[in-house]
Amino acid sequence: MTSTHGAAGHTHGMNADADRRYLSIAFLLIVGFMAFEVVAGILAHSLALLSDAAHMLTDAGALALSLVVLRYVQRPGGEALTYGRQRAEVLSGQANGAVLLVLGLLVIYESISRLITPPDVAGLAVTIVAAAGVIVNLAAAWVMAKANRQSLNIEGSFQHIVTDLYAFLGTLIAGIVIMVTGFDRADAIASLVVAGLMLRSGFDLQRKAIRVLLESAPAGMPPAKVGMAMAEIRHVKEVHDLHVWELAPGHPILTAHVLVAQDADCHAIRREIERMLRDRFTIGHTTLQVDHAQSQLLSIQR
Repeated sequence: MTSTHGAAGHTHGMNADADRRYLSIAFLLIVGFMAFEVVAGILAHSLALLSDAAHMLTDAGALALSLVVLRYVQRPGGEALTYGRQRAEVLSGQANGAVLLVLGLLVIYESISRLITPPDVAGLAVTIVAAAGVIVNLAAAWVMAKANRQSLNIEGSFQHIVTDLYAFLGTLIAGIVIMVTGFDRADAIASLVVAGLMLRSGFDLQRKAIRVLLESAPAGMPPAKVGMAMAEIRHVKEVHDLHVWELAPGHPILTAHVLVAQDADCHAIRREIERMLRDRFTIGHTTLQVDHAQSQLLSIQR
């Protein structure tokens, strides 16, 4: 039995440093604007601005959590954590998804009450703050888009920022409508749209995290297809006990028992299978048990 690890430690460290820099820039942008928006929302009596500010608070929390997790997963796993700490990225993504779901439900509840009894909303203030929010979140999203979004840890924070960008666009439209028509319910309607986006992003993050935690096969990598590709290699007679799952998105793992012809070189075939899995399916971490197939079944006669 042999195990191969396709890790590139130096490259991973460089990527992690770049991701940390992108996260830090986005964090500073979000926190600075959030403080400004809280004050503006209170003065303008705008639920849309306050809900955006609340979402930006979760953005800041998500970015802070991502920074902590990014540093955590780089630490050695030690004797107990034989796969290292990468699964923490999935837990971070799941936590971000849960926050988006809860916040979305809270905003829906408050929006409905404001649709029934809408308060007076300062349309000009809402419009100015929302326009500034669009610019800030565009900058933060642009920075975050450069990071490794295959990681659920990074993707969770990115989804927070993108959802907030859409929220500010909706709030900007609502502010203009209020200024032009005096229709104060536009503020609550914009909040409902924001809440819907929160729920969608939260559900998507939960779905991806649960797939990994249940050790499902990676998306687009059916185990049957992988097994057939292994069985097509010369001298391979049978592939069974095949398992494909992900430690984290983008880090697939495979284990299998392979039977080869009696006169075949087990080690050479193992290397060929590993090369095929790496080149065709980008599976760099494999554990293969390769044995010779029995020429005939053992029979016991009495």
